[in-house]
Amino acid sequence: MRVTSFALGPLETNAYVVDNAGRALAIDPGGDPREILDFLRDEKLSLETILATHLHFDHIFGNSVLAKATGAPIMASRADEFLLDTPVGGGGFMGFPKVPDFEFTPLEEGPAEFIGLACHVLATPGHTPGSLSFHFPQGRSVFVGDLLFYRSVGRTDFPGGSLEALKRSVRDKIFSLPKETVVYSGHGPETSVGDEELNNPFLSAFAD
Repeated sequence: MRVTSFALGPLETNAYVVDNAGRALAIDPGGDPREILDFLRDEKLSLETILATHLHFDHIFGNSVLAKATGAPIMASRADEFLLDTPVGGGGFMGFPKVPDFEFTPLEEGPAEFIGLACHVLATPGHTPGSLSFHFPQGRSVFVGDLLFYRSVGRTDFPGGSLEALKRSVRDKIFSLPKETVVYSGHGPETSVGDEELNNPFLSAFAD
């Protein structure tokens, strides 16, 4: 399992391509996906799935183009669908462009398999009601979107956000993973579960 990151769009959202034995999936293509398409071509990878951690514009802007170019289905939580009718989801927020329309397959919490890899789909609401995290035990990695960052946490002041829900998601779902698990966030550098447990200045917010 290999992870390659791309900073896409005006907010430099981290998009990820995970590949395994010539098969690939993309997570949160939030801007023009030409870099991803070039990478797939150069590495001779077949994109099978596009996963969305949540449906904010800066994480989904490239979904439509990438899906049409590759035929890969888009998967996201139905609980975030309402966001597509808001500026922060469908675009227009702070003058940013509208998000091209796309359809998606609903994805719920539970065990899954993508590109031959076991995945635990985790419901991790807080930043949005339908925020999902994707834990790949084989790769010792978890993709959390805007739930948790290096030394920080996601905003909860957008529609459907909840600080209490975010606290529970981080404490019960992410901090329960093995300490060495690499945390791939929607913005900024990667970190680890153990590092954030020890050093995240917002840690006190997760206490009961």
